[in-house]
Amino acid sequence: MASPIQSLHSEYLSQNTISDLTTPIVLTIAGSDSGGGAGIQADIKAMSATGSFACSVITAITSQNTQGVSAIFPIPLEHVASQLDAVFTDLNIVAVKVGMLADSEIIKIVAEKIKQYQPKHLVIDPVMVATSGDLLLKESAISTLKAELIPLADIITPNLPEGAALTGKPVPESESDMQDMVEELRALGAKSVLLKGGHLEKDENSNDLLILPSSSSLISAKRYPTKNTHGTGCTLSSAIASFLAQGNELNQAVNLGKKYISEAIAHADELHVGQGHGPVNHFYAGHANVR
Repeated sequence: MASPIQSLHSEYLSQNTISDLTTPIVLTIAGSDSGGGAGIQADIKAMSATGSFACSVITAITSQNTQGVSAIFPIPLEHVASQLDAVFTDLNIVAVKVGMLADSEIIKIVAEKIKQYQPKHLVIDPVMVATSGDLLLKESAISTLKAELIPLADIITPNLPEGAALTGKPVPESESDMQDMVEELRALGAKSVLLKGGHLEKDENSNDLLILPSSSSLISAKRYPTKNTHGTGCTLSSAIASFLAQGNELNQAVNLGKKYISEAIAHADELHVGQGHGPVNHFYAGHANVR
């Protein structure tokens, strides 16, 4: 019997002839998590597990583990820029996932390079707060993110506190509150928004709201009782970017990404990592995607 990831990968293969297949390359622009559960490390794991080749540009180094973030060191701007130039001038990058950017100047550099190199797909996970509650994006940088980078995105993937920070509305406490945020999220200028409802912990299911220019729909998955949810946002946005790079339309990429993160959470307790919020299980399906 095929594993869930084998099934996801088969869906991709069935939609593409062999002659159409090239190595789908995805770039993650994000911070490094020394604990390995989120950030660049989670992105690379998710992209690899879903069948793409991952490359990276590191924007910040965090001193971090499953219990929290103790220090953040932003990478000097010239080194962020040189990393971006290095990968874009050599690799055929089809999709880009943007995560932690730390400050306004780094956001501006990333936006400038995205405009310069124009990758086909841009997924932005507006990382502002870690699972532990630690602030990862300076408040002064939120307006820069909204003005410079979000309007370039195919999709942004805020959780409920991030949606509130971006719109100025209260943090949603129900699906109805999520619906009330739709117009403000559309006004940010991205082509689409995936508002993640994982923080509504009393709900039986984990429901995300996919907001398109003229419609919105709920994407639902079973909620699994586990404290090991470190890196879920990084993982989901990376999986969506990976599936976009493989030629899937946006709706399909989001649905495949949702299936992948749900299974990674379902298998999270098979790992025993750290004493706090442990990571999801990116490779729960083993080596199913090795061709």
